[in-house]
Amino acid sequence: MGDQEAKLIKKIKKGNQQAFKKLYDIYADYSLRTAYAITNNASDASDIVQETFIKVFRNIDSYDSKKPFKPWFYQILVNESRRYMKKKTREAVSVESEQLLDHLNQHETELQDYEQLEIAMEQLDEHHRTILVLKYINGFSEKELADMLQLNINTVKSRLYKARQRLKAVIGGAQDE
Repeated sequence: MGDQEAKLIKKIKKGNQQAFKKLYDIYADYSLRTAYAITNNASDASDIVQETFIKVFRNIDSYDSKKPFKPWFYQILVNESRRYMKKKTREAVSVESEQLLDHLNQHETELQDYEQLEIAMEQLDEHHRTILVLKYINGFSEKELADMLQLNINTVKSRLYKARQRLKAVIGGAQDE
């Protein structure tokens, strides 16, 4: 965690609203993109981010300053997204990052159209979609994912593998049509 972030959090814990606004400014866009990638809905993403920041503000005292802030923040964001998605019946995602495409470079020539990736991601279940978004768009390590999602690291590795295999299968199936 950067010195600036540590100072902001110290101020927030003392009730400084200006410091919270600065923290919001740092994380708002990134968290909005993440929530949008999970929900494929700008309005839902906005609601999730709003709820996330409310929870961060309410729970900032329980945050351990010795640990990195970003994974703690994203754990709240992911949990909030899941809670929100459970209330919604439709599960879809739009991925707006080239990083995921880079990771699937075996299919680079097959993925001429970005929409194919969106359609493929929509067909994944929420667990697979979320882990792909956090790993390849937000760049979290497997260890960070394990901590954030409260899973064993082997479960994270397995889920990532299965998510990539499922995505490749869906993309492969779309190519055959």
